[in-house]
Amino acid sequence: LATTKPVLHMSFTGRPGTGKTTVAKMISQILHKLGYLRKGHVVTVTRDDLVGQYVGHTAPKTKEIIKRSQGGVLFIDEAYYLYKSDNERDYGNEAIEILLQDMESQRNEFLVIFAGYKNQMENFYRSNPGLYSRVAHHIDFPDYTNKELMKIADLFLAEQNYSFSKDAS
Repeated sequence: LATTKPVLHMSFTGRPGTGKTTVAKMISQILHKLGYLRKGHVVTVTRDDLVGQYVGHTAPKTKEIIKRSQGGVLFIDEAYYLYKSDNERDYGNEAIEILLQDMESQRNEFLVIFAGYKNQMENFYRSNPGLYSRVAHHIDFPDYTNKELMKIADLFLAEQNYSFSKDAS
């Protein structure tokens, strides 16, 4: 059957250590194996990698990062820093506009995952009405419980042939 590829752009919200980056890497591998991504690599960036410090500097930086992401995933950590409402001379909005254009025009070439704290990400999406609608999947990563953290610690220890004593547990 003739079909179009689904929009795969995503938003991951949650505190540090909840697995956002790890899941992004897993998703890139899965989508590569399913044929949605040509390479399946992840390019992880922050504001500094996308936004220039003077007029005419942002577009080439952003376009270079998009070029490096072709065939894989562009993971933008702490994406809300791209938008700074209190600074009229900030070039973050230019980076956002370029990202939006290429997310649409090159949607089959790369996947963008915006990541960061939940409240700040909600403000980020309100800053540009077209941004939220271009991101098809919004996933919140809750904090681990103490019990879950203990299971993770036990797994790490077991890989190294160690274990906690009863007192340590």
